[in-house]
Amino acid sequence: MTERDAGRTLAHPEAAEIRLEGVLHALSDPVRLSIVLDLAASAADLACSYFDLPVTKSTTTHHFRVLRESGVVRQTYRGTTKLNALRRDDLEALFPGLLDSVLTAAGAESARLSRTLS
Repeated sequence: MTERDAGRTLAHPEAAEIRLEGVLHALSDPVRLSIVLDLAASAADLACSYFDLPVTKSTTTHHFRVLRESGVVRQTYRGTTKLNALRRDDLEALFPGLLDSVLTAAGAESARLSRTLS
């Protein structure tokens, strides 16, 4: 790793440092939940620019930082692009079934709200 690359390494909690309340807080925001839903639906890591969020760039940065610092996502640089990946294995090992339950509930809520608005 070059000195330049070392400066572009982002801090992530180790799996043992991830706390349930931090994960639940991160997932409680609709914008962050939409990011997690997109990541869960993708087989590939997604660049921050992939997400079309209804917030400013600085607020988008904040949301990704909350997700990273809570242990929900892992962010890595590839060149100048910041890629995001869901830490599904870590979350499943620590909180079995939590992520899948939240994703299922979010999908059910979305379907329910769509029917209500129709």
